[in-house]
Amino acid sequence: MKEALENVPMTVADFAAHIGVSRVTLSRIVNCHAGFTPEMSLRVSEALGQGSSGIWFRMQNAHDFWRASRAKRKKIRPIRINAAKAA
Repeated sequence: MKEALENVPMTVADFAAHIGVSRVTLSRIVNCHAGFTPEMSLRVSEALGQGSSGIWFRMQNAHDFWRASRAKRKKIRPIRINAAKAA
């Protein structure tokens, strides 16, 4: 996000105002203290001329999943499902 905003000819505060959010909210995302919500993804994509592609939200989900997949957690045993009952 920080790299994308480097090419925008306005301050973070001005960009935040342009997309209708507070400077603090946008700064938290830019500085990796918060993630993209679907709504924020749409606002940023539209402001950057990316339409409503949701690219920022998809990147956030991929990052969140990557972090979760590498976190230590308790092993969970698969549940045995009786094929006759499942049908």
